[in-house]
Amino acid sequence: MAYNLQNISGRIQHNLRTLSMPVGMLIGALLCRPIATLEAASHQLITPALIFVTLFITFCRVRIEEMRLQRIHWIILAFQLVVSVVIYLLLLPLHPTLAQGGMICILTPVAMAAVVIGGMLGANITTMATYSLLCNITIAFVAPVYFSFMGNGTCTLWEILSRVLPLLIGPFLMAQLFRLVRPQAAAWVASHGQLSFYSWLISLVIAIGRTTSYILDLGEEHLGLEIALALTALGICLVQFKVGRLIGARYGDTTAGGQSLGQKNTILAIWMAQSFLDPISSIAPTAYIVWQNLVNSYQIYRHDRSKAQN
Repeated sequence: MAYNLQNISGRIQHNLRTLSMPVGMLIGALLCRPIATLEAASHQLITPALIFVTLFITFCRVRIEEMRLQRIHWIILAFQLVVSVVIYLLLLPLHPTLAQGGMICILTPVAMAAVVIGGMLGANITTMATYSLLCNITIAFVAPVYFSFMGNGTCTLWEILSRVLPLLIGPFLMAQLFRLVRPQAAAWVASHGQLSFYSWLISLVIAIGRTTSYILDLGEEHLGLEIALALTALGICLVQFKVGRLIGARYGDTTAGGQSLGQKNTILAIWMAQSFLDPISSIAPTAYIVWQNLVNSYQIYRHDRSKAQN
């Protein structure tokens, strides 16, 4: 009886988490105007604060002594750094904003939620957590350099670095200090890792609201470009999941490879695009949210069906 109740509870939580993403996106779209007003009143500080909290909670679960860099990490990271530039150069003759949208969909670091999804699909969580840290730290230093050449030119390299670096590195340093000074409190945070999902969900609602409000203000003038950005994000999403799985299969963890390369921190991508690139380019990572969630839903469906058959 107790096992059945626990099983039912687990299924309910799983369904709630699955439904919360599309429901959150719908709420963000419907409440886009109030959300945009709230963000403007906060001087665009709500989203960075939520990203910081999400990363802090996640990093409280990471033990430095258990992390080992592997060849798979460097290959996936090299793909992101090199192919993001290649895509930018290939799309630049078509439209500069389209090139920026394609670039940010590849350069953006892996989402912390990828560790959760990867664990559900049977991936090695330590492998993914190690890559999450490596990727976020690297992108924190590399992204400002890329934006200074490919961005809108409104910020200097130092201004970009001063905004991106603390947001990605700060949570890790604070989490490790917290583990050292308050180990019991840090252990409590680590044991309630689902809190990071909910803080991420709130940031998703706000990001969708901001982008929807921006799209409505654009009108139909840039409709063709918006469609091109969404389709570009779809192609890049499918390619990254596929390439990641191929790399992962070579090193004995297909799922970890696919999640590490394919699932992006799209909330961070939208914020960076709206802050340092042509704001219209943020439509690409916004569409990427939909595409990667569809891919993950399909993977979870196949995984669960396979377990049921076995």
